[in-house]
Amino acid sequence: MMVMVAAAAGGWYRALRAGLCRGGPRRLPAWACAAVSSSSPSSSTNDGFLKEKRAQIMSRGLPKQKPVEGVKQILVFASGKGGVGKSTTAVNIALALAANDSTKTVGLLDADVYGPSIPKMMNLKGNPELSPKNLMRPLKNYGIACMSMGFLIEETSPVVWRGLMVMSAIEKLLRQVDWGQLDYLVIDMPPGTGDVQLSVSQNIPVSGAVIVSTPQDIALLDARRGAEMFRKVHVPVLGLVQNMSVFQCPKCKHETHIFGADGVRDLAKTLGLDVLGDIPLHINVRETCDAGQPIVVSQPRSDMAKAYLRIATEIVRRLPAPSA
Repeated sequence: MMVMVAAAAGGWYRALRAGLCRGGPRRLPAWACAAVSSSSPSSSTNDGFLKEKRAQIMSRGLPKQKPVEGVKQILVFASGKGGVGKSTTAVNIALALAANDSTKTVGLLDADVYGPSIPKMMNLKGNPELSPKNLMRPLKNYGIACMSMGFLIEETSPVVWRGLMVMSAIEKLLRQVDWGQLDYLVIDMPPGTGDVQLSVSQNIPVSGAVIVSTPQDIALLDARRGAEMFRKVHVPVLGLVQNMSVFQCPKCKHETHIFGADGVRDLAKTLGLDVLGDIPLHINVRETCDAGQPIVVSQPRSDMAKAYLRIATEIVRRLPAPSA
């Protein structure tokens, strides 16, 4: 049904036409190529169709959660507000989970359809290959299996989709991917508390959510909304991460709390949650992710990498035992 919805609503983003479905061996699943080649209805027809489908979906009530095949536990990283370092945190925690226990396999899903950043941070380019079962194979680096909308569109192409199309894309990025056997799937959520957050929370069993925020008052307002949203949809919130907690001058070593000192700790007390750890504001964290060499793998002995490793340990300690 979701494929029919995607096709009728205009198809997968038209940038996919740029070489992904033309000639040569098929590199995308049939649903993607079929959707790309479908004709686009008029605006009025499109709006009417979307309203009708939305009404049908809402009339059924909450969807039944179905596990993602091969995945034992799912972690979501959310922020409520953009620009607080959520994606950087998600990437480094995914790497820290694997570094802390070499027997564990970890995957990383970029659920930010509008602004995918995982490909750059994980130094990955190209289109997913297909498995014999017509599932997309994740791209891998540093031992982490990654999937992102950024692998399916041109790097500079905007995604101009309505909410229903985005939810359909997230469903396919979750379930039409050959994840193999994963102990942890880390999902990097987009900012806000909208369609993607609800779609993920209601359709798959999430083991726990981690809220990332800076100590700044404006960021904390949205972080609180994010935590309350997960509670309303019965997703356990494992705790908060205080990012950019302090800046230390590289010359004189003086510490400055640029975004405030203990805002996240105060919010955690208000919500009855734990602070999983603090990440300092340091240029190396930013530079390594921009270069596609996250600090956990490129500078594993640094204080910043150790902070991520400690947070990963705290997350695992709070996770429920995986179902058999």
